[in-house]
Amino acid sequence: MEIYIDADACPVTVREILFRAAERKQLPLWLVANQRIKIPPSRFIKMIQVGAGFDVADHEIVRRCNAGDLVITSDIPLAAEVIEKHGQALSPRGELFTSENIRQRLNIRDFMDTMRSSGVQSGGPPPLSNTDRKNFADHLDRILARA
Repeated sequence: MEIYIDADACPVTVREILFRAAERKQLPLWLVANQRIKIPPSRFIKMIQVGAGFDVADHEIVRRCNAGDLVITSDIPLAAEVIEKHGQALSPRGELFTSENIRQRLNIRDFMDTMRSSGVQSGGPPPLSNTDRKNFADHLDRILARA
């Protein structure tokens, strides 16, 4: 198993949880982003900087991801592509995307996108809470225990 982080939008506290997990489990952890992100010195943690552009990092993650790999992302379309490749997708808030729930999440995302396009202000997601961090860490631990 390898872990990929859609790192441009991943909160620092979630990245730190992943850094510790990669070291503890000795798993390859890849941060994929359009900009350089500071990583701790480690033989398990690597940074992949991709060019600027819409979904460039997402395409790189999908290209590299294999069955059984874990991708950390809030991007619903990216999560859907990972699931199609028989990978696992987990949001930084601890929501596990599955083949059972991804279609519904895509529909909600598309609906919200349509609403925003028509001028409705949705405000965006709330800040990451302690409960979100705990949910993320708990799901990550369960996934890594099965690996």
